[in-house]
This record gives sequence, structure tokens and C-alpha cells, in this order.
Amino acid sequence: MSCQHGLLLLDKPAGVTSNAALQRAKRLLGIKKAGHTGSLDPIATGLLVLLFGEATKVSDYILNADKSYLATLRLGQVTTTGDSEGKILEERPVTVSAEQVRAVLPQFLGEIAQIPPMYSAIKQGGRPLYELARMGLEVERAARQVRIDALDLISLDGDRLVLDVHCSKGTYIRSLAVDIGAALGCGAHVDGLRRTSTGPFDIAQALTLEELADVLGRGECPLKAMDLALKYLPAVTLTENTAYYLRQGQGVVVAYAPSRGRIRLYGPGEQFLGLGEVMDDGRVAPRRLMSVN
Repeated sequence: MSCQHGLLLLDKPAGVTSNAALQRAKRLLGIKKAGHTGSLDPIATGLLVLLFGEATKVSDYILNADKSYLATLRLGQVTTTGDSEGKILEERPVTVSAEQVRAVLPQFLGEIAQIPPMYSAIKQGGRPLYELARMGLEVERAARQVRIDALDLISLDGDRLVLDVHCSKGTYIRSLAVDIGAALGCGAHVDGLRRTSTGPFDIAQALTLEELADVLGRGECPLKAMDLALKYLPAVTLTENTAYYLRQGQGVVVAYAPSRGRIRLYGPGEQFLGLGEVMDDGRVAPRRLMSVN
């Protein structure tokens, strides 16, 4: 069975980088062309969407998707990295109630400005911030606008606070934890993090590396259709004739096409052809076509 193009929903284990998890999956599948969408820190677990073959062409649409996390905060401790891997800078007593937590959470909802942590992959002067941080340097970072759609208290047990976070791409949960700890007056850092969703994909659909090996051992293909990440875009089905000319890079006239914007393109037999765009003159132009027979 051909299994070369598509999405793999992986449940990344703790203690493994996103790239290391990708390399393991590549070896199991035997596919060279691959990438991931949105790194998880080594201490984090959960949903990592991997792209194989022609599916790498839709990476931007998944990178820009909203995310959800279960974040465990350790209250009473501030660390150098904002998580449990850093050195403890300060310790304070924790006398926080669930009511106090619920009282401060609304201030972090909606559009907020976040200062990226020094231990992040953002580059400044051509070097990742984490390299500068490991040298003992701290540089000024510009605040970034992110969006928190939901921030719910799941549990509070002593100094362990668990939150359900639904947010936009680019949100730093470590920065959010530090800011929540400051608002509570006791400090906090991320002690555990699990990504539970990315765009339309949920952790319940994901496979562990062990489960991936089992699925492949049974001769089954674990990859999902690459157009699943694009279901929010309107779809247009082309005739054999119009599909031919579109593949040659030409704009084509399609009946019942939307008036404007990006669209999913399908050929006869519901074959996914890629992405197109409706131009001002109403014709459909190719934008990102898939080279899958």
C-alpha cells in the first residue's frame, strides 16, 4: 500500500524534541520529505502534526492554526526559563484559593501583549534568544500580540494549578504562567504542558511512536488526507478539461466558484489537486498544487 503523502498526528512524549520525534517517525515510515508544524518544548507532550511528502505544502495553514493546552503551573517558584528546567530564582509561600485564581484569569483573555521568554527560538541579531540566555545574557525583546480565547481552571491542589488554555499561534505558555504567577503574587512556572489540539485536530486522534510502529507492523497507513487541514476553505471541483489547463499554470473558469479568496481544488473522482485562488476576473488560478498521481 502506498503511504507517502499525508498528515500524521503524533502524541509526542516528554523528554524528546519535536525534531527528534519527527526523525523517529520518518525512520518508521521510510519517508524522506517531512516536516512538523509548531514545535513543542522537550518537557511538553501532546499533539504534534507531522507532514509527509506533498503534505508539507500545507504547513503554513497548520502553523497558523489556533492551539489548546493543558498547562500545569507550579505556584510559589520563579525560574530562569519559566519552566521546570530552569534554575529557581525565587520562592514564595502559596496561599492561593481557587476563587483568587478565577478572579485573575479574565485579565489574560482576549488580545494581550506577551514578551517572549529569553529561552525561546526567536532570533535577535541572527542568533536564537536561548543561545544568548545560555551565555548569561538578557536582551530587550519586543512585545507580541497574541490572543487567549479561553482560560479555565481545571484544578488547584496545593501549589499545583492546572489550566485549560485555548489560544492563537505564537502564544508562549511559559510567559502566560509567569504573568499569572505575578498576578497571584506568589510567582509560577510551567511544570507540565500537554498540547490537546491544533486547528481541527485533537489529541484523541493522535498516535504514540509505539502505536505508530504497531499500525505500520499491521500493514496499515497511519497518514491522514492532507486536505483535512484546509476544510475551512471552500471547495471547487474541476472537470478533467479545466483540471488539465490549471495544472499547466493557467487560470480557468469554474461554474459556481466563490467570488474571491483561497479555495480547495479537486479533480474528477474527488482527487485533491491543491490550492487555488479566485482572481478579480472570476477565473480560478493555481496557487499550490500537489504532485500526487
